[in-house]
Parts: sequence; structure tokens; C-alpha cells
Amino acid sequence: MITFTSMILSERNARWVLSLYPPLLFQRISVKRFGSGFRTAEVRIARSLFNRNYNKTTFGGTIFSAVDPVYVFMYWQIFARKGFTIQSWLKSASIDYKKPGDTALTIHFSLSEADIQEAEDELNRVGKFVKKHPIEIRNTRNELCAFAETEIYMRKIAKS
Repeated sequence: MITFTSMILSERNARWVLSLYPPLLFQRISVKRFGSGFRTAEVRIARSLFNRNYNKTTFGGTIFSAVDPVYVFMYWQIFARKGFTIQSWLKSASIDYKKPGDTALTIHFSLSEADIQEAEDELNRVGKFVKKHPIEIRNTRNELCAFAETEIYMRKIAKS
């Protein structure tokens, strides 16, 4: 469980913070970009000796690790800009591996205005918010290698 204060980061600084986080860095997981206002993100998993399984494809745990923190981070930054302090974590996740990750992998994350408004309404109404987000993991040939679903939990601590 992580309590996020209202520390606001630029998209560029947040990209570096998350990319240099050791559990991601050592698995060759990097944030390529956060879109304006943290509405989107692109994450890349590079292939390396550190994340290859015995079949010489990307280890499933690496793929799972790449989807874990991103939506939590995006919501944190969006709500920090709104003056919220939230406690947030990944409540649950599932992943369905479709084909081996034999190249670098790319993952796109996106939050709509409706997602953000729904979260804000629930945080203001009941003080917590839970939502599932589908995620596709694709190789360099744009083939679907895995499909994940993450469930985000947020709880409002305070509003400035």
C-alpha cells in the first residue's frame, strides 16, 4: 500500500522516476512517455538476459510487472493536480498470455475523461474508488502477446 501525497511531477520527470524504479529498471521496463495530463502512457519492455526465460522469450513475470504500477501512477498524478491526497494500490490483476514475447513489447495505457470523472465522483461521494482497466501487450509486429486486466483501488485521504 502506498500513500501518495500531492507531489506533482511533470510528465518528463515522472517518466524518469518510474523508469529508474529498480524493480522495473532491472527487468528492462521503461516508460517511453506519459501523455499530457497523464491521460496516456506508453511502456516498453526490452529483451535482455535479465528478463528472458529458458525459451528465450520474455518472462511472464516481467510482463506482469510492467502493467502493475502505471494506472496507479497516472491516477496519482491526475488527482494530485486536483488537490487530492490518495492512498492507492493495485488491488488485483490477471493476465492471459496469448503468444510468446519474442521481441520487445509495447504497452499503451489510456484514461478517458469519463474514467477520471467517475473516479472523482466516487472519491468525493464515498471516499474510495475501484476500477478495472484492460491492457494489451503487443510485440514489434503489433501482434497481441498478452491481455491483462488490472483493478485499481484508491482511497481519499484528504483534499486541500
